[in-house]
Amino acid sequence: MKILISTDIEGVAGVTHVEQTRGGNPEYERARVWMTAEANAAIAGAFDGGATDVFVNDSHGNFRNLLLDRLDPRARTITGKPRYLGMMAGADLCDAVYMVGYHSRAQTRGVLAHTINSFAFRNVAVNGDAFGEAQLYGALAGELGAPVALLSGDDVFLAETAPVFPGAIGVETKRALGNGVCLSLAPERACAGIREAAKAAVAKVRTLKPFTIAGPIDCELTTQTPALADLFCQWPQLERIDGSRLRFRADSMQAAVRMLNALSAMSFMLR
Repeated sequence: MKILISTDIEGVAGVTHVEQTRGGNPEYERARVWMTAEANAAIAGAFDGGATDVFVNDSHGNFRNLLLDRLDPRARTITGKPRYLGMMAGADLCDAVYMVGYHSRAQTRGVLAHTINSFAFRNVAVNGDAFGEAQLYGALAGELGAPVALLSGDDVFLAETAPVFPGAIGVETKRALGNGVCLSLAPERACAGIREAAKAAVAKVRTLKPFTIAGPIDCELTTQTPALADLFCQWPQLERIDGSRLRFRADSMQAAVRMLNALSAMSFMLR
């Protein structure tokens, strides 16, 4: 049994402010220690449950956040960008995915809620349904045959994703009291819960169905400003709907995610 652990930071216990998610300050350095500890808890739990191989995908920001010298040496890591599969790099090698430290989609009341790029994207919809990173990347993993078996983050994130990934085990690391306010478990307690859930999730993998969306896929994107829509629609495949909305069609979820990540990278021209 091979497990991919995709690790983000906004859903990690104790993380509440954007400074904790961006390099160059002491708050971030502390938060990445907590992120690494939660990844270690998931690794240990997966091996406790009988996993034979574990890959850890550093899935936040520049994809270079985990403290590799503090990571469980039994796991192998995927770091750095760009990569075609983004937060799901390694899913093609694994039987199931654990999403650790994830957050709710943009425009929800979850802690640090956003979708891919808070500067650029106000909303992302797939076939008419608003999607966050978990839904987008969960569908990409499903396209590769890997179901989502574990989710950890705040209560808003877990409520949002429970209907999408039935049977997956959820671990609430904190309760959202606002976009930048939470009632959090201590890191040690959060890690204990993640380890226990990661162990139990291995036994459930064979009973889970991958979350899939058949192509062609219609993706509608709402940008934060009309200027961003101006920029993105330089791409001929994109159709402008109005000032801040555009749409495109993709043959697969991998193609849709790659387009969104390409647009996210383009947005840095306007920062």
